[in-house]
Amino acid sequence: MAKDPVHVLVTGAAGQIGYALVPMIARGVMLGADQPVILHMLDIPLAAEALNGVKMELISNNQNILLRPGVVATTDVVEACLGVNIAVMVGGFPRKEGMERKDVMSKNVSIYKSQASALESHAAANCKVLVVANPANTNALILKEFAPSIPEKNISCLTRLDHNRALGQVSERLSVQVSDVKNVIIWGNHSSTQYPDVTHATVKTSVGKKAVKELVADDAWLNGEFISTVQQRGAAIIKARKFSSALSAASSACDHIRDWVVGTPEGTWVSMGVYSDGSYDVPAGLIYSFPVTCKNGEWSIVQGLSIDEFSRSKLDKTAEELSEEKALAYSCLV
Repeated sequence: MAKDPVHVLVTGAAGQIGYALVPMIARGVMLGADQPVILHMLDIPLAAEALNGVKMELISNNQNILLRPGVVATTDVVEACLGVNIAVMVGGFPRKEGMERKDVMSKNVSIYKSQASALESHAAANCKVLVVANPANTNALILKEFAPSIPEKNISCLTRLDHNRALGQVSERLSVQVSDVKNVIIWGNHSSTQYPDVTHATVKTSVGKKAVKELVADDAWLNGEFISTVQQRGAAIIKARKFSSALSAASSACDHIRDWVVGTPEGTWVSMGVYSDGSYDVPAGLIYSFPVTCKNGEWSIVQGLSIDEFSRSKLDKTAEELSEEKALAYSCLV
């Protein structure tokens, strides 16, 4: 029996990340090759011509899971949000040279207030939202404020990109397959204060499961270069290719949604920016990255993990930054 189509919104669809993301969705990378989708692509009027070009490319690729009409390409936020089941919010206002943090925050508060209102009024019931555009955690929080009928558990931000970067660093260090490394954690903000944590991470070896810390056997690297490399990976990619990390961001967005919808493997957790309930003494009311497991379309924060003194200081530092961002964003609403 054929599945009902899923309507997937991508904002900023003509941009670099959007351009990398939409063909992945159309090929089934996000929801599976047997799940029909209808893509809703939104961008600003200045990008309308480029957006139409993306639509033409998608149609030319003859993706079987794209149902007719298959692709909605529009600059109208209401049309874009109509009936969507999943919303991937890639569009945002980037910080430009000479801009203060509050200027950037004010621009993004305006964008996310408008888009939240459209989702609130026109998205399908139980719509799942993933915010990618920076500052991702705080943009997600603003969206939550202005889309009150969307459950708080349905609004998240992308830290899977950082999670995947951490897996990659461990894989390279130990010369193992990435698929054999699991249960790293990204705590906190999708920023340079995030805390990539391998305290509970493991590696599958020929003699069974081993702790990453035991195999690396170098706390100085794990507490220093490893953390800073993951934190600064985005900047390093921009320096190397003169553009942002669009491909890995798009791939990670697919990973995030797929695990949220389909579920995480038994015994494996992933990192998601979600609404804090006070777990691990993180202030409630922040969008904060936690280790989560997913089942039946719902995420749950992994509980009971030990937090040492070093980790506690890192969790608190990134929470402080998020509290400051929240206060700044709310001041823009006045």
